[in-house]
Amino acid sequence: MIQIDNNSSKALYEQVYEEIQRLILSRALKPDEKLPSVRELAAMVKINPNTIQKAYKSLEEDNYIYTVKGKGNFVNNTVELRNVYRRNTEEKLNEAVCSLKNLGLKDDYIVELVEEVLNPSKG
Repeated sequence: MIQIDNNSSKALYEQVYEEIQRLILSRALKPDEKLPSVRELAAMVKINPNTIQKAYKSLEEDNYIYTVKGKGNFVNNTVELRNVYRRNTEEKLNEAVCSLKNLGLKDDYIVELVEEVLNPSKG
């Protein structure tokens, strides 16, 4: 379910956040599906429950999950979340392409870079 890289420079709670976000956006976790409790997930990934709680809090603040008091944490409806995430990612892509163009790189080279990202095994 969730993979943590203890050698990563990224904070553990960020890794948990991103893994759950990925599972939600990829529809591996369905709307209204119950997430493992903080303690259950902490035991599964072998990290401190406070770290899981921090990730869950961030996920709730960003509307990926919601909490039902006494019941647990659940996945929010992902349709709007996917749309927002897609728009944000498209904006980042647009900014990256514009930055590369501002550096004077040719369109063909930028397209080549994108193709390498899309098809890493061909490079």
